[in-house]
Amino acid sequence: MADRFQTTQWSLVLAAARGDDRSAEALEWLCATYWYPLYGFVRRQGNDPDTARDLTQSFFLSLLDRAALQRIDPQQGRFRAFLLASLKHFLSHERDRQRAVKRRPDDPAFRLDVEGAESRYLREPVSGMSPEDLFESRWAMTVLERALRRLGQEHETTGKGEMFRRLRGHLTGEEIPYDRLASDLGMKEGALRVAVHRLRRRLGALLREEVAQTVADPGDIDAEIRNLLQAIGRVT
Repeated sequence: MADRFQTTQWSLVLAAARGDDRSAEALEWLCATYWYPLYGFVRRQGNDPDTARDLTQSFFLSLLDRAALQRIDPQQGRFRAFLLASLKHFLSHERDRQRAVKRRPDDPAFRLDVEGAESRYLREPVSGMSPEDLFESRWAMTVLERALRRLGQEHETTGKGEMFRRLRGHLTGEEIPYDRLASDLGMKEGALRVAVHRLRRRLGALLREEVAQTVADPGDIDAEIRNLLQAIGRVT
């Protein structure tokens, strides 16, 4: 799904949750972007792949229902916390759970791209992690990966895609020594360090933009970024 909004997604939902078409569209964008952390949560609770897929799909379908949209509390500050609390509530009701298991994800109006979800889950370092820890870490990585993807796209459009791919490790902790990179790229080491510094600054700005999509108050952005970095640090 394309990024179609200039305004903050979650604040748009909260401000217009009484049936506005754009609020429903914004919530769908958020769900499509951040479905995998919830799949990981459901799967980590011991559900088999098919059940986890159907529960995740059914949860989002229930969340996108017009009546449910109108019940969203404008006091909800962070989409991350709202989403996890809503899923726990959904799973705690056995009747809803059983209906979800029986319902196949065949609603043409909204379908999660869950192809490959199980193979992705099997690669997760889940040993010793609670479902909540897995959710938090995957949420953080989803935000970071979106920011990195946007940064890569920016460099592709300016003809610097190859340089970005070579320097990407300095943004993700998989660093290649500067002297070797400088030699490979035909650059002076000092110029290379400046380029990496600029990449990090731009990544930080894009990360803030991504986090802003999931909070209602801009004042929550810094705290949410701290949570994101802590979650990443626990699994790297």
